[in-house]
Amino acid sequence: MFLGTHSPRLDEKGRLILPAKFREELADGLVLTRGQERCIYVFSQKEFERVHDQMREAPLSSRQARDYIRVFLSGASDEVPDKQGRVTIPQALRSYAGLGRELVVIGAGTRAEIWDATAWQSYLAEQETAFSETDEDAIPGIF
Repeated sequence: MFLGTHSPRLDEKGRLILPAKFREELADGLVLTRGQERCIYVFSQKEFERVHDQMREAPLSSRQARDYIRVFLSGASDEVPDKQGRVTIPQALRSYAGLGRELVVIGAGTRAEIWDATAWQSYLAEQETAFSETDEDAIPGIF
């Protein structure tokens, strides 16, 4: 499970050093793709296959499903971290997420997310109030 908040930097070659806590899970390969709110999703190879299997269940007759799958998969890039735990983020994904040198990598359970540090701070500031006011109806059975 991916947890926590980490603050790596993007190097001049577009690489990021994966948080040490995430390296074992991602050592054999990972998939980077477009995420919601202009972040980059990071899936282990195994989890990405599970997500893809779920997508395959969507009806081909659903335009919204087709559109989502096209955008999601066309932006996907499979990567293998080097011995130092570095992974290259393709330019198209860096542009999509508006990444500068300062990054935030968060754990989001079954995936990690890569955010531009400023974008993350804005998102978090906006969402923390809503989070503190969330009631049982939003996520039944949690509390």
